[in-house]
Amino acid sequence: MNDAPLNAGPGFLMPGAELGPSAWITITQEMISQFGRTTLDPDPMHVDPDWARANGPYGGTIAFGFLTLALLTHMLHDAAGTAPHVDQREAGHFLNYGFNRLRFVAPVRCGERVRGHFKVTEAGFDKQGRWQTVMACEVEIEGQDRPALVAEWLSMHVGPEQE
Repeated sequence: MNDAPLNAGPGFLMPGAELGPSAWITITQEMISQFGRTTLDPDPMHVDPDWARANGPYGGTIAFGFLTLALLTHMLHDAAGTAPHVDQREAGHFLNYGFNRLRFVAPVRCGERVRGHFKVTEAGFDKQGRWQTVMACEVEIEGQDRPALVAEWLSMHVGPEQE
């Protein structure tokens, strides 16, 4: 990111901006199982409650780490009060750019609730004029000391003139 004026980008994505928490999301067995079907991952620790109770280390099924990760976009929209279904032809659109750091810290057991916390740590224009953002993310598990995940999430806003 270059030294472009930071006040030129989307206002809620300025360095230091804290977004969240998002609303709580209850992780259900149906969510977990559907994610397993979608990703073609039949791991019984996630999709077979009887097996997980009898054989798993957590007393039941747990969410896929990548399911928790996949919920970040929903949590961010909720925390920021933005609407993902808005017509983006005039405003441009955001793209996931990747992660500098991502750690799955604690398992999310079926039935637990999670919510996201977000803080913009860096933002600015790249050489192509796209607004890039680095955001510290944490997914909290209700009643737990350790988060489900922590991440440094990269995104960029592509304006309609850059498409």
